Amino acid sequence: MQHEAIPEIQAATTLEALQAVKTKYVGKSGLVTRELGTLGKLPPEERKARGAEINAVRQAIQDALDTRETTLKREALDAQLQSEAIDVTLPGLPLPAGGLHPINRVYDDLTGIYERLGYTVVEGPEVEDEHHNFEALNVPWYHPARDLQDTFWLEDGRLLRTHTSPMQIRYMVDHEPDLKIVVRGKVYRYEATDATHESMFHQLEGLVVGDHINMADLKGTIAEMARGLYGPGAKVRFQPSYYPFVEPGADFAVYWDNPRGESKWLELGGCGMVHPSVFKAVDDLREAQGKPRVYEGKTGFAFGLGPERIAMLKYKIPDIRYFYANDPRVIGQFRGELE
Repeated sequence: MQHEAIPEIQAATTLEALQAVKTKYVGKSGLVTRELGTLGKLPPEERKARGAEINAVRQAIQDALDTRETTLKREALDAQLQSEAIDVTLPGLPLPAGGLHPINRVYDDLTGIYERLGYTVVEGPEVEDEHHNFEALNVPWYHPARDLQDTFWLEDGRLLRTHTSPMQIRYMVDHEPDLKIVVRGKVYRYEATDATHESMFHQLEGLVVGDHINMADLKGTIAEMARGLYGPGAKVRFQPSYYPFVEPGADFAVYWDNPRGESKWLELGGCGMVHPSVFKAVDDLREAQGKPRVYEGKTGFAFGLGPERIAMLKYKIPDIRYFYANDPRVIGQFRGELE
């Protein structure tokens, strides 16, 4: 039996085949086990010798099984290591690179243009008081324009700013003319959401104050911005409009090809000459702080625009909600339109 078992053990090439041989010879119903079961039928004088003989065969088969099992496990491990080997000299897999959000891209473009024109880029608080947000900008409590900017009020009487214009007041109180600044940041208004409106959006606001500043300076500044964004052929249009903090006031638009294949004017923002009441309010605040009155009699212009609309124009994004969507399908479509 041993002479038959050993060659079968050596011939087993897998652990499963080896297990079959083990079951055949030393399993509960194996050949060796059955031979041990016949010892009770032998005479006592033969039983001891036969038992020792069978146990020797059983031990030899078990030793062969253990040796072969060790060999097969080592071969299986070597094969696994070979198949899963990592060549550390190979270059790594390329990872997708991140990028700036389209609004930040537009912000960088705009601030770059105005910095080249000599403007200083500043930012201000998003939580404002009523005086800086409305009253100092010639929008008293009874003014109809307050209804158009119904906003988010806090329990302490402050509010989330409805425009970046309050920073004009704060900057003028702390600085004397001449000055040229642009203010960037988030603003908040309680309004219905649609393809071009959100309750939270972004603005870029410009302010220039000095002597003999006029509408021609303002128009040249807006035209230079448009050319910087869309190239030397960009066209800009001004239309009369009303804003409480400027006089005269205007809306400005850029002629563009929208994603639907239509060529049309897109309104980008408002602008105008700074209202004398705004300069008076600034000097009142300066005087209350013991500073000289230096703004009454000065001239200046201000303008404001939304980076979202410029990004929609530049990157052909049809809906402002793409900027803030968490839906992977929307984000995927949005990324596809930028490529």
